[in-house]
Amino acid sequence: MGGGLDWSTEWFTSIVWILGVFVAAAIGSAVLIAIVTRTTTWGRQFARLAFPYFSPRGSAGWRPLLTALLLLLLTIAAVRLNVLLSYQGNGLLTAMQQMDEAAFWQFTWIFVILASIHLVRVLLNFYVQQLLVIEWRVWLNDHMIGDWIDGRAYHRGRYTAAPVDNPDQRIQEDIASFPVTSSSLGVGAIGSLVSLVSFSIILWELSGPLPLFGVEIPRAMMFIAYFYVILASVIAFRIGRPLILLNFLNERFNASFRYALVRMRDNSENIAFHRGEDVERSTLLARFTAIIGNYWSIVFTSLRFQGFNVIISQAAEIVPSVIQAPRYFTGQITLGDVTQTGSAFGQVHDSLSFFRLAYDDFAAYRAVLDRLTGLLDADAAARKLPSVDVEEGEALEVRDLTVSLPDNRTLVDGLDLSVAAGQSLLVTGASGSGKTTLLRSIADLWPYATGVVRRPIDGALFVSQEPYVPLGTLRTALTYPQPAGGVDDDAATTVLRKVQLAHLADRIDDEIDWSRILSPGEQQRLGFARVLVARPRVIFLDEATSALDEGLEHSLYTLVREELPEAIIVSVGHRSSLKRLHAEQLELLGEGRWQTADLQE
Repeated sequence: MGGGLDWSTEWFTSIVWILGVFVAAAIGSAVLIAIVTRTTTWGRQFARLAFPYFSPRGSAGWRPLLTALLLLLLTIAAVRLNVLLSYQGNGLLTAMQQMDEAAFWQFTWIFVILASIHLVRVLLNFYVQQLLVIEWRVWLNDHMIGDWIDGRAYHRGRYTAAPVDNPDQRIQEDIASFPVTSSSLGVGAIGSLVSLVSFSIILWELSGPLPLFGVEIPRAMMFIAYFYVILASVIAFRIGRPLILLNFLNERFNASFRYALVRMRDNSENIAFHRGEDVERSTLLARFTAIIGNYWSIVFTSLRFQGFNVIISQAAEIVPSVIQAPRYFTGQITLGDVTQTGSAFGQVHDSLSFFRLAYDDFAAYRAVLDRLTGLLDADAAARKLPSVDVEEGEALEVRDLTVSLPDNRTLVDGLDLSVAAGQSLLVTGASGSGKTTLLRSIADLWPYATGVVRRPIDGALFVSQEPYVPLGTLRTALTYPQPAGGVDDDAATTVLRKVQLAHLADRIDDEIDWSRILSPGEQQRLGFARVLVARPRVIFLDEATSALDEGLEHSLYTLVREELPEAIIVSVGHRSSLKRLHAEQLELLGEGRWQTADLQE
């Protein structure tokens, strides 16, 4: 059979074959993708994550699609090289059997040429595939983070009917997995289909009749290969189907356990104060037990699945030789034909078996699709939650603002108030009356509120009881949310001195976890320093001095008023000492009732 090819013109024939099959494969793949994305849930999920990237109208233009097409071309070339190597191997063994030394060396040189081309193709294929994976991951990461941040979905998502679990893990792990698995499954599927057709032709040519129970089966090897693998695949799919749900649960349980560990680390001081180690241990062990229980389910299902696959694959090693042996011993075929039959049978077997053997990967892939599209759905649901109408304005005006709890209990009903530039308002009330929730509503962070809020949108700054301290240097924390380069050393030192944090001035560019280094009082003073740097037109202070003594509280409020005389200050607090620092008071009386008072009378 090795001599069945005209090796002098095969380079041209192979180029024509590769290009022709490439066009057919590209068209066929496009049709198949269109069908899958319209008829299956996982296909629609894939389209949602992939189509925006590969669309020529996307941000990357034609580059992603051309890269994918180049990878497809290299995959088709790999199949053609395998076909040529099977003929070369046949010719080499036949030459040895026939003692034809000239033919032997001819096929040896053919092997050297094919092997060299194969080496270049393998290296180029690896580079192109990694290029596709890396650029796709970069785009998808930007797309998913952008969607998560858009409309404050990262915050509002906690108020949806079904809050998504562990968005951080989905963004970090699942985004990394999706492009890799998509490309490997896509390349494997296309390569398997092309190999199936190519080596089926070879197997057809090498197959002979086989008597079975008094009936002669023509081209028996061909039919045996297809029947053998299709039957095995159907059985394997039934065995492996539970792996889809088990892999999804595995990701969920691991993420839940990891979150509990992170939460314990972040709240270590409170846990230590309460001596809560036993409770925390029980919580961690309970979540870890769920992981192990699910993992054992994966192990037992995989044992059945992989055991069946090993049996099928091992049996396939001997089948072609057993079937072709009678024809070889009667001189109908050569040793090279027997070897090429085994090679072709193996290629057909592997091609048909790809979908069976890749089922485990596909099960994990389905879990990734569910988790990523689930995050997109949760983001969309978060953006659809109701919110107040926030409009741009010079002063702070609130009109017909009603704030409720998720159970429809009203905290504030029909609030109307106005605070002019340079004025201040103190919000008071019993615990649970909704003071902090009111501030969240004005900031458009609370979804169970209706009404109109008119205020400076870009010129507003919210300072909570525990000011957020971002990762990075102290300068970064001081200027947040503006870039760290917005304040020079002299300005930073001056601001820190004014809020009585002068002892930190020489550590302004130390990059450590400042949220653990600074005491609660220091963090609150840092919040006021941030106000002086940002110079907002309206300042919302939510229990922002609860960790400070009254003297320091008075100094900081006085400092802010001196530095920002035209700023509007809205404070939430319990201390009576705050009354003399504000001009007006809004008292929440419960059950939606409220009243205002002038504190300067």
